[in-house]
Amino acid sequence: MEMEIGGEVFKRLVFGGAANLHLNIKEVNELNVFPIPDGDTGENMYLTLKGGVDALQGAEDASVGEAAQTLAQGMLLNARGNSGVILSQLFYGLGKGLAGLGKADLPQLISALKNGVKCAYGAVAEPVEGTMLTVAREAVDYAAAQYDEGMTAAEFFDVYLSEMKKSLEKTPDLLAALKEAGVIDSGGAGLVYLFEGFCKVLAGEEIGEELSATDGTKKALDFSKFNEDSEMKFGYCTELLLQLQRSKTDLDAFSVSALIEFLSTVGDSIVAFRTGHVVKIHVHTMTPWKVLAHGQEFGEFLTVKIENMTLQHNETVQPEKKSTLAEMQKKIKRARRKFAAITVASGEGLVNTFKELGADYVVSGGQTNNPSAEDFIAAFDEVNADYIFVLPNNSNIILAAEQAAKMYAESSVRVIESKSIGEGYAALSMLDFSSDDADEIEAQLQENMQDVLTAMVTRAVRTTTVNGVDVKKDDYIGFTAHCMRVSVPSKIDAARMLVDEVADGKEFVIAAYGKDATDEEREAFSAYMSEKHPRVEFYEIDGGQEVYDFLLIVQ
Repeated sequence: MEMEIGGEVFKRLVFGGAANLHLNIKEVNELNVFPIPDGDTGENMYLTLKGGVDALQGAEDASVGEAAQTLAQGMLLNARGNSGVILSQLFYGLGKGLAGLGKADLPQLISALKNGVKCAYGAVAEPVEGTMLTVAREAVDYAAAQYDEGMTAAEFFDVYLSEMKKSLEKTPDLLAALKEAGVIDSGGAGLVYLFEGFCKVLAGEEIGEELSATDGTKKALDFSKFNEDSEMKFGYCTELLLQLQRSKTDLDAFSVSALIEFLSTVGDSIVAFRTGHVVKIHVHTMTPWKVLAHGQEFGEFLTVKIENMTLQHNETVQPEKKSTLAEMQKKIKRARRKFAAITVASGEGLVNTFKELGADYVVSGGQTNNPSAEDFIAAFDEVNADYIFVLPNNSNIILAAEQAAKMYAESSVRVIESKSIGEGYAALSMLDFSSDDADEIEAQLQENMQDVLTAMVTRAVRTTTVNGVDVKKDDYIGFTAHCMRVSVPSKIDAARMLVDEVADGKEFVIAAYGKDATDEEREAFSAYMSEKHPRVEFYEIDGGQEVYDFLLIVQ
């Protein structure tokens, strides 16, 4: 087995790691401290990695440095959830460490892996041990200490994986929440499955599935939809990663705004943004060659994807349907403004509520559906403002929002670390841009979030003990942040007991009912509030959110 890793071997390792992680998504998802149906660590890590895998599909004859950087770029854009962002930073640091190399020997690879750990720790404001960070750090430190001349890549990764598994087993000893719940760290488990795939590839083992860019989620194109008699009506979905070149342009003077202005003359549905010296371009156009020619005035392409939209959307596009006024309006870029607010929510009622409060854009997402960094970047483009304030409303979405903010150069993006729907609601309810000062507005949004509590009711997915509360599988549990409060067989009883715990001494309660809430449950809870908490101002929203049957905002 080789002692150096080139671009093609690196690609096979990554594809194998992604395939092995994909096979074990469910197991990783179920390693959730809280017994609620929102375990999505495996999904977030896989979708993040798959973004890099998709980018690598077009990286033919790439060196190991080029392949690693292409992978990292795709992962950074597709990163979602804390685990996904940390994973993307691990590979971003790896890519930086391998930059410029045709092949990497083991000392170079070890150095790059260590750089990945450094970047991952740097991405988290307050790193916590007993997480995937610990697993990644301890594995590379141990494997580096065991390295000797003559060691093959397969032997190195066997040592690396073995230590990674040992570190994972110890995570409950470092985090009390893991020990109480009786689980190991889910992000660390995802890393183990990923690098287990590396080892299987190096050992020549079959992983059990063929991983493609579409991963089987995209239907095969029906070429009969466009034949020799067809007329091109919908154009081409054109996506590019453009590496700016010093020999072709002034890197400091290159303007994404000017690029967008050009793209608007040849197409619509435009997304363009710059990360370092790489520009991501998405446009729907009848003349993709014009996009390619214009791009090559400034650099060369890392990836190119051009799809006939008649084939791409044959299940959803109606050829004779005319654009509605709303659809036409979406194609018109908003006028540049000074301030804009973006928030995150799921459920039609909650989305509409945030819009009514003044959100300029609501990113679709929440529990089990964490938006990616690229989703945020698209939102930044949509609002088109000098200063953008972002309320993620979920602790597992903050890192992706912050990563997107760092990647976006066209605006000053301020991420307000709202960790719940209640905090986002409170912040927006008093949104005021009249001071005309971004720092003052940011400080006011932070202040608005104080003294608000979000309490939730959902069904337990396993039997466990959390915060001293014994939870039975299929019971309804009520909790706030990471504090379990109640666990009972009845949904309405759980909501009543929970509000009794959190409403005492508070001024108002807003109940957002989940998508499966019945009229009887709404009426019963409203009556209970009138009877037991008559001094509390009580409001109701048909939130329509998934996962949480009752979502209570208490202040």
